[in-house]
Amino acid sequence: MRSMLLYPAIDVAGGQAVRLRQGRAAQMRVVHPDPVELAEHFAAAGAPWLHVVDIDAALGTGSNRAVLARLVGRVACPVEVGGGVRSWEDIQALKGVGVARVVLGTAAQRDGALLARALAHDAEAVAVAADTRSGTVVVSGWTADSGEPLAGFAARMRGEGVRHLIVTAVERDGTGTGPDLEVLRAALAAFGPGVIASGGVGRVEDVERLGTLAAAGLAGVIVGTLLVEGRATVGELLARLGGG
Repeated sequence: MRSMLLYPAIDVAGGQAVRLRQGRAAQMRVVHPDPVELAEHFAAAGAPWLHVVDIDAALGTGSNRAVLARLVGRVACPVEVGGGVRSWEDIQALKGVGVARVVLGTAAQRDGALLARALAHDAEAVAVAADTRSGTVVVSGWTADSGEPLAGFAARMRGEGVRHLIVTAVERDGTGTGPDLEVLRAALAAFGPGVIASGGVGRVEDVERLGTLAAAGLAGVIVGTLLVEGRATVGELLARLGGG
């Protein structure tokens, strides 16, 4: 199996590590009281990256910027951060505390000038979130339908110079029912290499299924619930991914 990167996921709300089901805030549950401690645990276990989302910022209900700064400062591995990143000032603030890659979601869909500026400044330090429900990209913390099909959005992002596209099947997120390979194939066909899978990984075996898409350019997988519930370890997943 071609090696893919593992991204343990930490969602932060109210200063705590949480998990949502299908992106619904009403189904939020606390999985660890201290996101920084959880990040240190994943990093110490060998995680090559961490994927962190500020849920409050994504929903427009607050910010966990201070927690994120502390988290980034306590781990040796690179951290990518998303959630409510909608201005150049947001990007600069996150980069200023050591965030290695900033994830643009709503801004990539609605603010072409900001995306272009971020890519021109450092394309490798930018990822775009293609959060999809029923084949269409959703924005504003997964609460609004953009009306743009995934394939069209993915192709447009590649044309803009995006190198990393995080594809989440919202219906699968937090469910553990398995990744949506059809959605990922559509994204890969439109975008090419650099797609990162997110949503639905519920068993160690699911990462092997994702491995079948590595040759098509699947670059990594974001895993949240499986790890925070202790049903798999970072080491186990790295082994299945060819070493991470």
